Amino acid sequence: MAWSASKIFCVFVQDAFNRTSAYDLNADTFKAALYDNDITPDQTVSSANSAYNAGQWTAAGNEVSDGTEWDAAGEPLTGVSSSFSSTNYTFDATDTPSGGSSATLAAVFGCLVYDDTVSDLGVCFNYFGGSNSVTDGTFTIQWHANGVFRIAL
Repeated sequence: MAWSASKIFCVFVQDAFNRTSAYDLNADTFKAALYDNDITPDQTVSSANSAYNAGQWTAAGNEVSDGTEWDAAGEPLTGVSSSFSSTNYTFDATDTPSGGSSATLAAVFGCLVYDDTVSDLGVCFNYFGGSNSVTDGTFTIQWHANGVFRIAL
């Protein structure tokens, strides 16, 4: 079926509320790993299957990287912020560029955002709206104005 939307993993919210995983959205290291269109992201998977390099998020065959400019296992999110305004919680980061200006990436459809500090557990997945690529340039994830993810209460 392939990518069709961006979603927060249900188990991420459950684990955070039940304190079964020690997430610190202000201090942990988060990464974004890129993927092709051969997967169908599922927000209802278990904690173990939301993790980087587990379940459908295995690096072999589905992850898109070029080895140096956009590393396998993803690029770190910087400028991470966690805030609450009115009835909206927002997790945000500055736009995430490749590690250099000579990236070559093809058929990138979305990314897995995961907590590199807490067992590589998945936080959310973000669909880019179709195929994206760069040849000998900088690949940048421009996070939505509403953040990496937003929860409206």
